[in-house]
Amino acid sequence: MRRAVQRVSRASVTPGGEIGAGVCVLLGIARGDTTSDAKRLATQVANLRIFENEEGKFDRSLRDTGGAALVVSNFTLLADTAKGNRPSFSGAARPEEAEPLYERFADALRALGVPVETGVFGARMAVELENDGPVTIVLE
Repeated sequence: MRRAVQRVSRASVTPGGEIGAGVCVLLGIARGDTTSDAKRLATQVANLRIFENEEGKFDRSLRDTGGAALVVSNFTLLADTAKGNRPSFSGAARPEEAEPLYERFADALRALGVPVETGVFGARMAVELENDGPVTIVLE
């Protein structure tokens, strides 16, 4: 799984939901990813210390701040451009494999006490966000 995690003041996806302060997670599911990967990587997102403490240092997590997560499926994160200018997405999981893992990732965040909104898997979506910082972390 590849995740682009953006700290946001607010974010929304249409069709889908919206959140206030927290993170927007663009989630790409790769071939071979498993449900245990989804749980482990959701825990990493929930505990990622990208929010400032009283001294202005990145020392607080999403769970510490009570922030929410907007999770948006995005197979294009798995683009491979090694052989030219046209990206290949052959490393991305097929939709019937990816959708359950996308749902498992969101459910794992919820189980950790993080309020979660999602986009609609497989839909063409419009994502709107106000990046706070800006802070963007890419995780594999």
